[in-house]
Amino acid sequence: MSRPAAGSGLAYGVAAYLCWGLFPLYFPLLEPAGALEILAHRMLWSLVVMAALVTIRRGWPAVGAVVADRSRLARLAVAAVLISVNWGVYIWGVNHGHVIETSLGYFINPLLTILLGVLVLGERLTRAQWLAVGIASVAIVVLTVDYGRLPWIALTLACSFAGYGFLKKQVSAGAVESLTIETSVLALPALITLGVLASRSQLTFGQHGAGNAVLLAGSGLVTAIPLLLFGAGARRLPLSTMGLLQYLTPVLQFAVGVGIRHESLPAARLAGFALVWVALLVLTADALRRQRRAEVLEPVTALE
Repeated sequence: MSRPAAGSGLAYGVAAYLCWGLFPLYFPLLEPAGALEILAHRMLWSLVVMAALVTIRRGWPAVGAVVADRSRLARLAVAAVLISVNWGVYIWGVNHGHVIETSLGYFINPLLTILLGVLVLGERLTRAQWLAVGIASVAIVVLTVDYGRLPWIALTLACSFAGYGFLKKQVSAGAVESLTIETSVLALPALITLGVLASRSQLTFGQHGAGNAVLLAGSGLVTAIPLLLFGAGARRLPLSTMGLLQYLTPVLQFAVGVGIRHESLPAARLAGFALVWVALLVLTADALRRQRRAEVLEPVTALE
């Protein structure tokens, strides 16, 4: 891989995760729209943006090929449900003063992804991975005691996104094509939701000035832009580098929650987060160690 390609890939990857990390600053701008209306708009306007991209790229045959495959279509339909749950809970959490807890969800997501591999694929964990999962489990207990409840926002975000990622890995489709299909699946429920809100005079779109309407419609671009940046970065960078960059998002979300939204962070909660960070350090160190070992063994294997 050339240095210019790696350099541009790093720029794309960082930009993608920065966008996702700054989401907590965007969604409050959409109020007084509620989380349900924001979610519906995000689904619909994302479909508009993705359809335009597919048209520009002349990618409709690729979309049609995925739709014609019932197995892949079924997986993407389930993935669409999972990402809608993820988006909805995230929007609700951000707009109700739980930005720090939403960041926790994306901190523990890699650990849940590992557990999913064990439970569904029968994968075997290394000692370091078991240690990381154990430390994270203690962290959840600490945070549960501190919150006085399970950190359900974080757990829902982590579980839904881990499941979403798992299904997406099983479907050989491009990011643009797959998201187009997912948002198509979600379009009818989104329209019904907006129709019900309108019938109850609870729809805010167009009722609070052009600026608010533009921001609601802009949720489609806000969804598409980091996805495209991520795709560009992933094509130019090793998977291990993208894996390390992913922590930029929850770090930024955490910083927004503490530094900008001024959410409460008592000592016990900070201790819980610290345990999660230790678990991630163990996990990352183990992944890097195994990658270096594979790179050393690969030339030897090639000579045999």
